[in-house]
Amino acid sequence: MQKYFVEARQLLALAIPVIFAQVAQTAMGFVDTIMAGGVSATDMAAVAVGTSIWLPTILFGHGLILALTPVVAQLNGAGRRQHISHQVGQAYWLAGIVSIVVMLVLFNAGFVIYAMHNINAELADKAVRYLRALLWGAPGYLFFQVLRNQCEGLSKTKPGMVLGFLGLLVNIPVNYIFIYGHFGMPAMGGVGCGVATASVYWVMFICMKAWCRRAAFLRDIHQSTPVAGPDWQVLKRLFFLGLPIALALFFEVTLFAVVALLVSPMGIVDVAGHQIALNFSSLMFVVPLSIGVAATIRVGYRLGQGSTHAARTAAWTAQIVGVLMACCTALFTVTFREHIALLYNDDPAVVTLAAQLMFLAAIYQLSDSIQVIGSGVLRGYKDTRAIFFITLVAYWCLGLPSGYILALTNWVVPAMGPAGFWCGFIIGLTCSAIMMLWRICRLQQQPAEIILGRAAR
Repeated sequence: MQKYFVEARQLLALAIPVIFAQVAQTAMGFVDTIMAGGVSATDMAAVAVGTSIWLPTILFGHGLILALTPVVAQLNGAGRRQHISHQVGQAYWLAGIVSIVVMLVLFNAGFVIYAMHNINAELADKAVRYLRALLWGAPGYLFFQVLRNQCEGLSKTKPGMVLGFLGLLVNIPVNYIFIYGHFGMPAMGGVGCGVATASVYWVMFICMKAWCRRAAFLRDIHQSTPVAGPDWQVLKRLFFLGLPIALALFFEVTLFAVVALLVSPMGIVDVAGHQIALNFSSLMFVVPLSIGVAATIRVGYRLGQGSTHAARTAAWTAQIVGVLMACCTALFTVTFREHIALLYNDDPAVVTLAAQLMFLAAIYQLSDSIQVIGSGVLRGYKDTRAIFFITLVAYWCLGLPSGYILALTNWVVPAMGPAGFWCGFIIGLTCSAIMMLWRICRLQQQPAEIILGRAAR
């Protein structure tokens, strides 16, 4: 029992800074929406439309770079720190290549936006210009993630937290300059959000780079000889390790985007209630997501040390801590759901619906915690293909179809509206949690040499 308490302390020491870093990142989007809304509703809507395209695109690249964390953690645990510099250098090449693809997709996103049914011409134009400003921040964002994942792989999660809050603090005045037009800059409205956010991502990368150059725990890694050109073998390994993670993130983000589109014809009250519940549950999701990041680090590190037993302890400690935290957040959500809804809107119909949906959100927080931490554990074991298949089946083959049937048809029960989609979320996430746990158990039953061989890839 003592080993679980020791592991839990180490896990939380890693997870808590990640929680704050995720909150800072979420707050940047909130600030953009509020400040763009200060210009006009059209500008705010343009930022929202642009963000709905930016997020799945950049998160795909982010998922590819996430492969670096377990690689660095395993090398660190194995005492092979001299090889970390080479892996990080190749991650930069991967980020650079992916950045070009992301920028091309965002530059041509106008074809998707203008094809939207009955979209306002001014709104569409601003959304396209917002994305064409924001796309210049893609390399800065992905390069920052390379350095952040390097630090997290070395069990240093505080730099990501500090730089996350620095980005938030810089974002507010830079938004003020470009949105409203100050210090000689033209007033750009919602498009200024794109310019500001792109600038902030580069500031975060430059500051992180400067910090890493001076960090004592990275001194021996920086002394390793860097590779000038791409190592295609290492790049291929990182790409195929990260691709299932990237696809899983893409499936998750697009699932919620598709549900938002399906809810939109139901009326203002249904859309508003759904958005309130979704926004708040996304905030609560930060906790298990951060524990999942910490689980990747601890499992990868223990496998690097050659101890499958210690890796098993780290994996199940993460799940126990996650379940306990999920019980707390679920209890908080159920108890204060009406008060939380009132913070967003004072329309009684909207508040009633949002409170009902938040009750359903509280139910799925337990399974959501188990599945996202399970995903982190599997990343630590470098079993990323399982994450892809589980996510695809749970979200798109089970969750969305069942949600559609419950929400929009009378096949099983009378059409439930938005609540039907949330029941679909519960079904999908519960199935994902069960499959994640099953996969982890199967992995841990394998001979130690097979587990360690996979981890050393």
